[in-house]
Amino acid sequence: MLLKRGLRNVAVQGVSRLTVAKSRIAGPAYTLRYIPAREDLDVLEVFKDPEHPQRAAVERIPPEHVLVMDCRGDASAASAGAILAARLQYRGCAGIVTDGGIRDSETIAEMDMPVFCGGASAPANLTRHHAVDINQPVGCGNVAVYPGDIIVGDADGVIVVPAELADEIAAEAPAMTRFEDWAMEKVVQGRGIVGLYPPDDKTSREYQLEIDGSGE
Repeated sequence: MLLKRGLRNVAVQGVSRLTVAKSRIAGPAYTLRYIPAREDLDVLEVFKDPEHPQRAAVERIPPEHVLVMDCRGDASAASAGAILAARLQYRGCAGIVTDGGIRDSETIAEMDMPVFCGGASAPANLTRHHAVDINQPVGCGNVAVYPGDIIVGDADGVIVVPAELADEIAAEAPAMTRFEDWAMEKVVQGRGIVGLYPPDDKTSREYQLEIDGSGE
């Protein structure tokens, strides 16, 4: 649906599902951006500052939003761990998407809140990442993410839906899913895909007749 609207770079690269219980994620993006760490600035004491962007993001993200973290695709250190993830889950966060690492991965994997990441990583955040701002445009997995864009993810990966297209896509998606379910039934029964998927005019009429009897 995004491709036919001319949008090609919408799939977040280099991330995969970490959590087991919940694989699907959906909600507006709330972003956190990191730049490379610097030794004179990124010391443990910075986490005592309530305005530290990472800490502030955890405490300010609205319920049902997805925390999207731009780590420049560097998963060699954690962008968050189990304590921050537990706090986000408690506050009603819809999930986490980061192209950086996640520590305490076994604990987070068992959480109800869906988490997608660049991989498990033991080193602490400050060894590689310096948090600079929240809720500004970021790049996550080589995809532009603007605050409020809709983040949708499942076992296949994560897609970024521009906010201005979200209602349009949501309205169109169920019909597309119903047709694909119908087409799958035909393929399982032995039908070939030529003229079926995508449907030609004959198949479109057949589909309409079967689902609502209209043929229109």
